[in-house]
Amino acid sequence: MPSVIVSVILAVQEFYVLTGRALRNVFREPHYTDDIILQMDSIGVGSLLIVILTGFFSGAVMTLQLARALARWGQQGQVGTAVSLTLVRELGPALTALMVAGRNSSGMASEIGSMKVTEQIDAMRALGTDPIQKLVTPRLIATCVVLPLLTVIADFVGMFGGYVVAVLLVDLNGRRYWTTVWQALGWDDFAQGLLKPFVFAFVVALVGCYYGLRATGGTQGVGRATTQAVVLASVLIFVLTFFLTRIFTSQLVSSS
Repeated sequence: MPSVIVSVILAVQEFYVLTGRALRNVFREPHYTDDIILQMDSIGVGSLLIVILTGFFSGAVMTLQLARALARWGQQGQVGTAVSLTLVRELGPALTALMVAGRNSSGMASEIGSMKVTEQIDAMRALGTDPIQKLVTPRLIATCVVLPLLTVIADFVGMFGGYVVAVLLVDLNGRRYWTTVWQALGWDDFAQGLLKPFVFAFVVALVGCYYGLRATGGTQGVGRATTQAVVLASVLIFVLTFFLTRIFTSQLVSSS
């Protein structure tokens, strides 16, 4: 068997082992609550500005494009429906996860990778501390908590960005815009919009921590691990977006 295939299989195996240990540690003492709160602040509050900017301009751009497209069929008043469904179901979770991955998967990989190459993780093991429980599990818990919240913020800011463009540039009625926004959304849309970022949180946290723990070769190895973490996390977010959307759409078709 080629060595490339063997290395890929071993990497997947190591990733699943890390995932299993991190999930098991959620239910084991100690929980390192201070580390969880610190990571929630770093991941959530630290990513807030970029998420708000991304959400606002995503909604603004969608409104400009959709208003032009829908005007051909005389349905320009349904811009709010299209913007809200697109943001809540797809773009909001995906873009928020990508922004958080670009900022925090790289940060986790570089931080843990620096600890790895300077042998701080080996020192933890020597002192009887589980590095998975100390470093990985708090980041996983924090990401699972804050990423859905950031997605909700991005969705609302995106709708507001669409409202600003609809009123100022497209000359739509603002009240009608918000009416179509809220009437278009159902409980299945909210469920889909909150489940996706929860799943993406596992990718963002675990991929960053995994590459950080694998870092070797000094500062060059840390930089390489950081790049690999961002690339893989971004690709996995798109792949999972497809499969999760496929699951939800198949359920809607079968229920109808």
